[in-house]
Amino acid sequence: MDMIKKKMEILIQNKQSKYKIPEKKIEKSVRVILEALERPDAELSILIVDDHQMEDYNKNYLHRQGSTNVIAFPMGEGEFKNISPHVIGDVVISADMAAKEGKDAGIEWEERLVDLLLHGILHLLGFDHEKSKKMAFEMEQKYINIKELIEKS
Repeated sequence: MDMIKKKMEILIQNKQSKYKIPEKKIEKSVRVILEALERPDAELSILIVDDHQMEDYNKNYLHRQGSTNVIAFPMGEGEFKNISPHVIGDVVISADMAAKEGKDAGIEWEERLVDLLLHGILHLLGFDHEKSKKMAFEMEQKYINIKELIEKS
């Protein structure tokens, strides 16, 4: 039986209208991130929303009040994780929050968008800064190393 190598799929959906989404930059960054995490064939979806929509996601799925910058919905957990192991999940990012945090940090909003995307993908692959100091440190180290790779690409 011949193996068929499937190209990874990145679905980007924009549900806000205030900011132009740099799709090529996002796709390039995702490829660098997944290669660095040794998951070059992984698939994911990225949803860009406004703060109001993010508030709804935060309330409905995480039972938290207010908006947040990024939420990750991993598919590699739970009883159905082996159905499509190459699909790692969904990352939802608030464009409004990316713009505000980018301005506060003195960087372009698109750079902050990629930072949040990296953070979300790390969560999809099991990194969690909220579980322990050790895991937070490991996640931060991965983040720094991969951010350098993105900047060089």
